[in-house]
Amino acid sequence: MTAVSPACPKTMEYGPCGGVAVDGTCEVADHRCVFLDAATVEWSGIDRDGTRMPRPGERTAAARAMRDLIATRPIVVTDFPARALSLASIDECAQALAGRVDAVLAGDAGTARVQFPPAYRASLVQRRGLPVWAGLNMRDRNRVAVEGELAALAVEGVAGVHCVTGDHTLTGHRPDAAPVFDLDSTEAVSLARAAGHLVSVAESPAAPPTAQRAPRLGEKVRAGADVCFVNHAGGVEPVRRFVDEVGSQHTELAGFIPCVPVVTDRGSAELLASFTTLVLPDGFIDRILSARDPEAEGIALAVALSEQFLEIPGVIGINLSGGRDGGEMRFATAMATTADRLGLGG
Repeated sequence: MTAVSPACPKTMEYGPCGGVAVDGTCEVADHRCVFLDAATVEWSGIDRDGTRMPRPGERTAAARAMRDLIATRPIVVTDFPARALSLASIDECAQALAGRVDAVLAGDAGTARVQFPPAYRASLVQRRGLPVWAGLNMRDRNRVAVEGELAALAVEGVAGVHCVTGDHTLTGHRPDAAPVFDLDSTEAVSLARAAGHLVSVAESPAAPPTAQRAPRLGEKVRAGADVCFVNHAGGVEPVRRFVDEVGSQHTELAGFIPCVPVVTDRGSAELLASFTTLVLPDGFIDRILSARDPEAEGIALAVALSEQFLEIPGVIGINLSGGRDGGEMRFATAMATTADRLGLGG
């Protein structure tokens, strides 16, 4: 069993996380990320307490259905822009997207740290006929709570479970809350796969240490990951190189879903710019903000970038991402319109 680095604020075993700054500093501390100069930690199948992780479980019906869909055609997944803790916003956004996309990735809001539990939120969304790909972070819950959520998500019948270590509580609007990080994303993958879910993870090819990003994803695949959401990495060619590097070594991976930015105004552009390791294609934001109709231009560029990503062998879909506080319905509508023009979702 590998040792947990006491210097990592998230007590990660299988680091680094995706929040490493471009200069190599930690997400929330002044020192360099402790994983930068270390070898990739190999998946051991044993957790940090010396307990062997459970074996993969029988797939849920919803997981099988999504795998069958992926085998048939590319899918469209969108972020879910509804306001945290607002039933009205959840209903409005779900109604705007239902029947037009294949699933919504319902995870952390950009700043809100207090949200409905994942399984309850999934239930609220899916009652509107909109499949949920549920985000599950390790920041806010220990292993017992994680296992409980995974069991509830299986009962709810979510399309997939997206396992992330999560941003530290020192980011966002609740720095007073104690971080948990009983597990990290790689360990969570094993638990989600044991619960029968279709399991996804995120990887950030543009975040330091860039040379470790593909090997690190490989260890997540060994732990049970089926799908990789590829964070904004600068456009088509960086994603193509990353997919080629990983896919040639891990054919058991179902495929990759690159993130496509949906930018409609200056506020949403500024939100994207606030993410330290997010890299967009050259001129992407400037072209939108200088357009006579920024929203129409943002949708057109999202469609064009999506179509380019879908031509990459190994890419099985796209994730339309973006949003900002106060613009929830505007973003839900823009994402639905983008999906309509792609002619894939729903």
